[in-house]
Amino acid sequence: MTTMPKAAEISRKWYVIDAEGKPLGRVAAQAAALLRGKHKTTFTPHVDCGDFVIIVNCDKAVLTGKKLEKKYLRWHTGWIGHLKEIQYATLMQKNPEKAMQVAVNGMIPDTVIGRNERRRLHVYAGSEHPHAAQKPESYEL
Repeated sequence: MTTMPKAAEISRKWYVIDAEGKPLGRVAAQAAALLRGKHKTTFTPHVDCGDFVIIVNCDKAVLTGKKLEKKYLRWHTGWIGHLKEIQYATLMQKNPEKAMQVAVNGMIPDTVIGRNERRRLHVYAGSEHPHAAQKPESYEL
């Protein structure tokens, strides 16, 4: 018999992913899977059963190939002609947390459940994070 998990029955764990020397997209894909709860045997697409994820050392994540020069983050402000863009080489120097956040957000569905999953993601450029009280486990890719 198949059991359906209920919101009250879901237990959430905390995981730390170290992005140092790893491709940005690989780290983001693994973080998205943990946030969704796809690693659990009780995964159900319509129930938010994911865990908390802390990504550290985002400033040391690597972009393979020529992505630093050729890839751009683009967004529109809503005003006419205001398409903004920033090269990933500049983004990784100024705000590496944003680059990781954008990569993970692109792998999470744009639904109410997806918005709740995004709130459980914590991204830091350095190796320090303020979540030691939650006793996070290290997660290896």
